[in-house]
Amino acid sequence: MEYREIVAVTGLGGLFQLLTTKSDGAIVRNLSDKSTKFISARLHNVTPLESIEVYTTGDNVRLHEVFQKMKDNDGSVAMADAKNADNNTIKGYFKTVFPDIDEERVYVSDMKKMLKWYDLLKANELLNFEALTREVPAEEAPAEAPVAEAPAPVAEEAPAEKPAKKAAPKKKKAAEPAEAGGEEKPAKKTAAKKKKTEE
Repeated sequence: MEYREIVAVTGLGGLFQLLTTKSDGAIVRNLSDKSTKFISARLHNVTPLESIEVYTTGDNVRLHEVFQKMKDNDGSVAMADAKNADNNTIKGYFKTVFPDIDEERVYVSDMKKMLKWYDLLKANELLNFEALTREVPAEEAPAEAPVAEAPAPVAEEAPAEKPAKKAAPKKKKAAEPAEAGGEEKPAKKTAAKKKKTEE
């Protein structure tokens, strides 16, 4: 089991190992009790921890970078208790361990969640991020690929404009007889006269 396999599931507490994905959901294993269950995609969102970012006063950082700082300070800084510590204690802990954290955008509830997740990862020996940090630049390259594909829909809009251009000359042709409406009316009257004479 590796850190990259660990996911959070909306509506469910704790962390899970992603075992396999299906078209309608995923099969996950709970890190706490090791139970395996199916997660429906209609009811829950599955988010890999490695994709989560944390707001800072500068550029955002990946969640594992915060966990690494927590690990580095594990012996020197007393870990805040997510269940019993008050909000100021939890804020003070993160300010000591990760001074760049943006307290305005990272709520205490998020900090408590990070503390709980850290304990779960530590208990399962999943706090080794060396391989992950080395591979981050390579992983970012595929994420940029969809941006290169973005112009495709713009190119598809061009054919939609062509019928509009063709329609414009047709309107002009239709407009020309309308302008010469005076000439058309006598023609209609003469046609009516011919019918009368035939009768």
